[in-house]
This record gives sequence, C-alpha cells and structure tokens, in this order.
Amino acid sequence: MLYSAECWPTKRRLVQQLTVAEMRMLWWFCGHTRRDRVRNEVIREKVGVASIEEKFTQHRLRWFGHIQRRPPEAPVHSGVLKRVGKVKMGRGRPKLTWDESVKRDLKDWNISEEVALDRGALGD
Repeated sequence: MLYSAECWPTKRRLVQQLTVAEMRMLWWFCGHTRRDRVRNEVIREKVGVASIEEKFTQHRLRWFGHIQRRPPEAPVHSGVLKRVGKVKMGRGRPKLTWDESVKRDLKDWNISEEVALDRGALGD
C-alpha cells in the first residue's frame, strides 16, 4: 500500500482511508471481525506493526534525506527543491505540496534538517 508513498503529499483524508484499509487487513489476518469488538490498538500490538501514518512519515523523511545527500546538480533537485517565482495564484487554498508535508513532519517529530543527512538516524 505504501509503494512510492515517499513522494505523496498526504492529506488527512488519504491517511484515514489507508488506515481503514490496513485495519481491515489486520483484522482479517488475526481472524477477527468488527463484531468481536476488539480495539485497533490491541490488534496492532498483537501483530506488531506501526500505524500507517508513522510509516508515511518515515518513508517521506528517508526520501528527504536521500534528496538532501544528492549533489546540487542532480535532476531530483531541479524538480523538487526549486520554486517557480511570480506565478499568479488561483482562488482558494493552495494545494498541499511535498515540501510542506516534509516541513510538517520535521516539526512534528522535532527533527532538524541536518539529521536528514545522517543515514543511520532515519533508518536509511
């Protein structure tokens, strides 16, 4: 379910949908149904898996570290880290970008950008 998830700017709705799908698989895996009224935390603990939201964050920060370690002339920098200036904004709320998702993850997990350069710190 998380194939190429490191590049997705994840909204709460997407995370919720994937969490529901994952929990259905875990219930099935454990042989439970919703009628058994077993809490999600109990099933997660029994199987030993982290929440999908944590996995999203780990994948995204690992990819961020990979990009940061690349040389500045690498093609990944031209598409991800550079902004186009002087573009007229449309109406409504701006779309969530990958950069904003990474900044939110770094803030939520209290990680500095320098830690991203250390491969061992993020499990790369």
